[in-house]
Amino acid sequence: MACFSQLVPDSLIGFTIRLNVVVRHEVFLQTIGYSMDLGLTGRIAVVTGASKGIGLAVTSALAAEGVHVVAGSRSRSPDLARLEESGLVSFVPVDLTTREGPIALVEEAERLGGVDILVNNAGAVTPRPAGFTSVTDDQWYDSWTLGVMATVRTTRAAIPQLLRRGGGSIVTVSSVNAFLPDPGVIDYSAVKAALTNLCKSLSKELGPQGIRVNTVSPGPVSTALWLGEGGVAETIAGASGGSADEVAKGVAAQSVTGRFTTPREVADLILFLVGDTSTNVTGSDFTIDGGLIQTL
Repeated sequence: MACFSQLVPDSLIGFTIRLNVVVRHEVFLQTIGYSMDLGLTGRIAVVTGASKGIGLAVTSALAAEGVHVVAGSRSRSPDLARLEESGLVSFVPVDLTTREGPIALVEEAERLGGVDILVNNAGAVTPRPAGFTSVTDDQWYDSWTLGVMATVRTTRAAIPQLLRRGGGSIVTVSSVNAFLPDPGVIDYSAVKAALTNLCKSLSKELGPQGIRVNTVSPGPVSTALWLGEGGVAETIAGASGGSADEVAKGVAAQSVTGRFTTPREVADLILFLVGDTSTNVTGSDFTIDGGLIQTL
């Protein structure tokens, strides 16, 4: 008589063993009362700057967890359009530099039921290789309007909805430049410092009402903002006479890990912060920079 292993394909035996391990693991977690379930299914999120880069990664990650994402951006990218096909992403074309844009974005979330999660991600950086005196009043104003006022207006519009839903979580994407001032991006650094300060203040006001407020501060991230045509690396290269690739490699080498952070890595951190496994985390800033910042 043939033994069991001779009658059943090796692939099926391997699958059965793995399934048994998974089941036993789940039983063990239930026994000790531990779960890494983020508890996000069925919630509603607003994400700004959602068409590409970090915002797109956050939108994708939230939708994968069963969150309905109201995705705000000036235009719909092909990648965002594909996410819409899931039925869990609603695109809203908005200009967040206007007074009306943030309100329209939150109104769409209200139509769907309210807001549980707000991710303030919209922002931009323009290198200033010619120095401080080259930055005009209009450029300062533009940086401030998108970098700070878009967050102020979106958050202000979302707070009543968060309260109506019984509380929730706000995560704002800041930058290591909030505490690593760089004359090459002087207006961007100032804006991010203001943004981080704003969110710390908000955490104190909103915490007692059940709304958690945190910031995430990435170092260089592998997005078009840094590595694309007209991005930071190309702009710096144009001013210095080098190549964009050389600039990017030089920047990456400044990190302990020797590489840029990926958008998905930032999104995973944000997932943790908006989920039920971090309900006592508020007023904190989380650096994700591959060890670029080497001071306490």
